[in-house]
Amino acid sequence: MASIKDIAKECGVSVATVSKALNDQDDISQSTKEKVRKAAAKLGYTANVAARALKTNRTYNLGILFADERAGFTHEYFSMILESFQKEAEKHGYDITFINHAIAGVKTTYLKHVEYRNLDGVCIMTADYEDPEIRELANADIPVVAIDYVLDGCAAVLSDNSQGLGEIVRYAYRMGHRNIAFIHGDETYVTRERITSFRSACAQLGLKIPSCNIVKGSYHDIKDCAEKTEKLLDLQDRPTLIIFPDDYSYIGGMETIALRGLNIPEDVSAVGYDGINMAKIMNLTTYEQNTAELGQLAARKLLQMINEPQLPPERVIVYGKLLEGKTVKKIG
Repeated sequence: MASIKDIAKECGVSVATVSKALNDQDDISQSTKEKVRKAAAKLGYTANVAARALKTNRTYNLGILFADERAGFTHEYFSMILESFQKEAEKHGYDITFINHAIAGVKTTYLKHVEYRNLDGVCIMTADYEDPEIRELANADIPVVAIDYVLDGCAAVLSDNSQGLGEIVRYAYRMGHRNIAFIHGDETYVTRERITSFRSACAQLGLKIPSCNIVKGSYHDIKDCAEKTEKLLDLQDRPTLIIFPDDYSYIGGMETIALRGLNIPEDVSAVGYDGINMAKIMNLTTYEQNTAELGQLAARKLLQMINEPQLPPERVIVYGKLLEGKTVKKIG
């Protein structure tokens, strides 16, 4: 089996340089890192994880907390973030472990599971942030990064939910729509950001949106979205455009509109949220969240906190973009 010394000889550099390059340290140039990695791959080098852990006092294992009982990883938005996070972590020699409520079948807390696995850091992708166990984990002496939520003392990588909803409203306005409805998701930090943005953008444009046009729904729930669309279509002053909580839920709205004998966008215009592949295939106008950057940045921030524990936790916003499909009609 090839060793670090073999790689050093192959590249014509010192053993220390090879070690730093394989651990992606900042004082080694990118070209040298690439040279060392190619040599390592060529020679079939595999790091001795146990030895590295003893030397660095790390397990090179990151925890993922994903507590979503409804959709799980069938939700493309989260699965794409996870894929990006995992790729970035693996690039730096880290594995990932999913955190749960049990150790060998015995119920425990998230923090106890983290301590049991001796994880170097944790990424919270989705969870009930009012759960005391989440607060316990956030307050523990371990690096934590949250996605789409601000936790005191933790780093956060946030999608631009506020700007995203505002951009949708302004686009609808430019297309001539004045009677806009919004089906929002469950009560979460993300939902609150989007509702605030929706109201603010409408107010800035001089749009008086009746309260009946803002409807509480659920994320990633076709049936619920179908029911909420029914209510909006029953209004005496029917909206000309409906913003749906996410692209997947839009399917329920689309089916309801069709069952009423109405067409999209001729009779009712529609806008989704997330920008998943299905939306692009269906030519749905939607707001595409940058899942690749969300996952990548979350991994980088977590590794930065592990390597430089003295740094204060940082909040980073990742911006998406509006995708103009064929579900919004220009009127007026």
